[in-house]
Amino acid sequence: MHPKKESMPEILLHYIWQQGLWAGFEQTTTDGQTIEIISVGKHNMGAGPDFSNVHLRIGNKDYFGSVELHVKSSDWYRHRHHTDPTYDHIILHVVRQADKLVYNSQGEILPQCVLRYPDNKDYLSSLLRSARQMDGFQPVLQCYEHLAQQPELLQDDWKHLLLIHRLNCKRESITRLLQITQNDWDVAFYISLARNFGFHYNSSAFELLAIHTPLRYLRKHRDNLFQLTAMLLGQSGLLTEQTATDDEHISLLKEYRFLQHKFGLQPISKALWKRGFTRPQNNPELRIRQLAMLLHQKEFVFSQSIDAKNIDNLREIFTFASSDALQIGKSSVDLIFINTIIPYKYAYNLWRNNQPLAEDAVLLYQQLPAEHNTIVKQWQLLGQSVHSAADSQALIHLYQNYCQPHNCLNCGVGYQVFIKENLLF
Repeated sequence: MHPKKESMPEILLHYIWQQGLWAGFEQTTTDGQTIEIISVGKHNMGAGPDFSNVHLRIGNKDYFGSVELHVKSSDWYRHRHHTDPTYDHIILHVVRQADKLVYNSQGEILPQCVLRYPDNKDYLSSLLRSARQMDGFQPVLQCYEHLAQQPELLQDDWKHLLLIHRLNCKRESITRLLQITQNDWDVAFYISLARNFGFHYNSSAFELLAIHTPLRYLRKHRDNLFQLTAMLLGQSGLLTEQTATDDEHISLLKEYRFLQHKFGLQPISKALWKRGFTRPQNNPELRIRQLAMLLHQKEFVFSQSIDAKNIDNLREIFTFASSDALQIGKSSVDLIFINTIIPYKYAYNLWRNNQPLAEDAVLLYQQLPAEHNTIVKQWQLLGQSVHSAADSQALIHLYQNYCQPHNCLNCGVGYQVFIKENLLF
């Protein structure tokens, strides 16, 4: 027997799956095949499927892989898993309500299970409290249980204000960088853009690479991709006599030595670069080559970005006339838009006292998909809808600036929970 199809936070479904609270209930796929859950797998709080290393027996066949859980089947499409190859190896989609068939990015239909577990409202409420202690999920939200039960406490106007707060924080960082670069917007943008090419793991190394490789030197050789690549790879410290083991790298190193002498360049330490936990597409040399390609093919990246009217215009800037190997992936380009392009459009137009264009820049976040990271996933587990980058940026700012420092009195949610309901901290 199933609980009534009322609102529930997804984290509770995760807890029921992980703790084996389905034991004693027959589990079947939506098309009637029996399911034996041999191992629930490992809970994943980062990007990607919810549980990995799962072992199931469906019918008479064993399956090993990942499981994704949602309150409703249609959440699969709302989270855009049907376009993400990361979810192509899902062996079972576990839901509370099966309202749609689901397909992966290859167009293959996935088996689904409407999970059966004890139907008792008080028992489920106690489980929700227990779910707070799940391994890997330790929220610092003082109002966690209230928000999980009433997701609408987090109102749209508060989220919009959080998005503006986050943009203004980034604007302050841009202002500090402009002070260092003598108010040269092109140079400041170049340094910020390079930092973004590091995609978290190598952001500091990329920022130092840009600082130690002046934009004016790169512009002198902008028409020659080979020289741009040699200069940036050489300055990264990754191109040395020890690492140049093939003809291409030997030629690049020779060219770098010429440019190094010409401009008096000093490379940064190769020890700054992280490789161990980066995905292949975030390999430092590949990202450096992509940055070189961008500077080679797009002469005025900053001004083009500022003048772009919509996301499609911006995508044209970051699409290269080159082999697929050097193309920047769509999700990576979206992160560049979120973390560099839109903040610069916002800050630059405010600097020019053009409030309407600054507001247009903010609206671009609504045209981008939401980010996938641990913070965003926690909010989704609490029942929050994250439709676009406007939502994910707002929720990241809320978590980092209100939840973590326990700044509840100044939070739109905390005010409702703790002040209006006269609750104690």
